[in-house]
Amino acid sequence: MSILVIAEHDNDKLKGATLNTVTAAAEIGEEIHILVAGLNCSFVAAASAQIAGVAKVCVADAAHYANQTAENMASLIVSITKTGGYSHILAPATSNGKNVMPRVAALLDVAQISEIIAVESSDTFVRPIYAGNVLATVRSADPVKVITVRTIGFEAAGLGGCALIEEVAHGADLGISKFIHRELSKSERPELSNAKVIVSGGRGMGSGENYERLLEPLADKLGAALGASRAAVDAGFVPNEYQVGQTGKIVAPQLYFAVGISGAIQHIAGMKDSRVIVAINKDPDAPIFQIADYGLVADLFVAIPELTAAF
Repeated sequence: MSILVIAEHDNDKLKGATLNTVTAAAEIGEEIHILVAGLNCSFVAAASAQIAGVAKVCVADAAHYANQTAENMASLIVSITKTGGYSHILAPATSNGKNVMPRVAALLDVAQISEIIAVESSDTFVRPIYAGNVLATVRSADPVKVITVRTIGFEAAGLGGCALIEEVAHGADLGISKFIHRELSKSERPELSNAKVIVSGGRGMGSGENYERLLEPLADKLGAALGASRAAVDAGFVPNEYQVGQTGKIVAPQLYFAVGISGAIQHIAGMKDSRVIVAINKDPDAPIFQIADYGLVADLFVAIPELTAAF
């Protein structure tokens, strides 16, 4: 049983989500291959080959894979799947994975199994539904299982492997879509999806200025990533890449601070698996306190400066 894992990368570095996806693949079968598609991505291929449990790294290095547009990627994956006889195709449930994998499933005429958090057997998987309030066990009879993996459900695979690196034939540029521009926000703080500590602010922050003035010093003291509720993003306090929740990023850090966040269901769905949740809100009836390990009913404009000073 051969499994193809789609590497998440930026042509320079392999993203951590790939390691979690490899762990999910290892619970399905033993023969794991990784596809690295990009431009000048030899460092990514070398890093992929070092992942424990990986037997082979397939590299498609061409200009039209530089930005990993969904149409070109889907066509490549389908071609490799048919040639290699893969029974499962796995990708992290990131923006890229959610963009590419439905196209792969459609081209293969199979159903996609989205955001699995556990593997019961090679054809049976567990995935959350209804904003994570219900876990569904799904069995697929499709000849090829197309799967996205919610990475917080699996530990990162270790290193120490020595996989074969092999160039694979790449298709032509389909020309269906064209990459125009990408805007990236650069920060010295940890990446939100992989951070061990996250400080998130909600509508209660009142403004973007308050968010920066109060939460950034606390995050700096804790070495934390910054997050936000959808209400804070919609209000323009912070960019949408800060959003934690069902329509944002799904996170599960060691420590999660929810500051001025009431606890809407869509936000809770994105952070309820955090190991320790600390909620600060002046409303004692805020739903966030129902899932918090520690709750402080206080004015955040007083509590946060005091908390920051204590570290």
